[in-house]
Amino acid sequence: MRATVIHGPQDIRVQEVPDARIEQPTDALVRVLSACICGSDLWAYRGVAERQPGQRIGHEFLGVIEETGSAVGGFAPGDFVVAPFVWSDGTCVYCREGLHTSCPEGGFWGEPGSDGGQGEAVRVPHADGTLVRLPREAATDPALLPGLLALSDVMSTGHHAAVSARVRAGDTVAVVGDGAVGLCGVLAARRLGAERIIALGRHRARTDIARAFGATDVVAERGQAAVDAVRELTRGTGAHAVVEAVGTEEAMRTALSVARDGGTVGYVGVPHGGSAGVDIQQMFNRNIHLAGGVAPARAYIPELLPDVLAGTLDPGPVFDRTVTLDDVPLGYRAMDDRSALKVRITF
Repeated sequence: MRATVIHGPQDIRVQEVPDARIEQPTDALVRVLSACICGSDLWAYRGVAERQPGQRIGHEFLGVIEETGSAVGGFAPGDFVVAPFVWSDGTCVYCREGLHTSCPEGGFWGEPGSDGGQGEAVRVPHADGTLVRLPREAATDPALLPGLLALSDVMSTGHHAAVSARVRAGDTVAVVGDGAVGLCGVLAARRLGAERIIALGRHRARTDIARAFGATDVVAERGQAAVDAVRELTRGTGAHAVVEAVGTEEAMRTALSVARDGGTVGYVGVPHGGSAGVDIQQMFNRNIHLAGGVAPARAYIPELLPDVLAGTLDPGPVFDRTVTLDDVPLGYRAMDDRSALKVRITF
């Protein structure tokens, strides 16, 4: 089969690899229908995150089950499914508490020895605990597929940020970051009843999507200028809840500074700039809460799925370019140079 493989910085290839196959009784074999490139994949592409030469890549996909192991009871060949970006057994203490990302039996797609999501097929460990069934008819609905694919990561992650930030009806929410996760954070805040949503971003095409998703205000400035702008919009108080969807020190400093006293920052940006942006003294003096981390997408997908199927929640517009598997290297290049927000892969 063909799959996307990373050989080094700026070196993404689509090549023949051993066929995915059932290895354990709890496995399922999924034929991929749609996948995508994540902003976090770019850190490996840019050489910031280390990968072994020849390692698989990609962790967001939808597909149809082709085969199941003898111990899989919840799925059958022909089922249309979405996979969260982490597999988990569904039975451990963490899974039962909704923190599937801490499952001792879990793992990330593309780890050495596992299949990546950007390939023709994927072996899914612990299929019963990992996969979520989708309506079979949705597999041929082009209007639904992008939104369903977003549940595998970015929509669930944006929701995790909003939940971690304790967004409530009537709140003012600030969203730091105009990438796909930040935009989904806008959607999540709107879904949770935020009255005012301030999107911090400086790329017009992206902030236009933020407005379509429910942002009431856009702040294009950075650093102290951004803090001053949010303070002005909120009459000096700041936002009740802040979504931090970037992961840099500057973004965290901004997030803490635009939060109102007693507010909460929900952070989901993958850290890649150290922790100096966390000003403990400021948090202490102003009673600011900080929560977040890796999103347990498996816990959120069943909650968000009905809204996507009903059309009341549509994160699909974050995908602004579509490529075939052969053109995945072009998709990485487009996201790296910011000519694309998020690239979807069709098979």
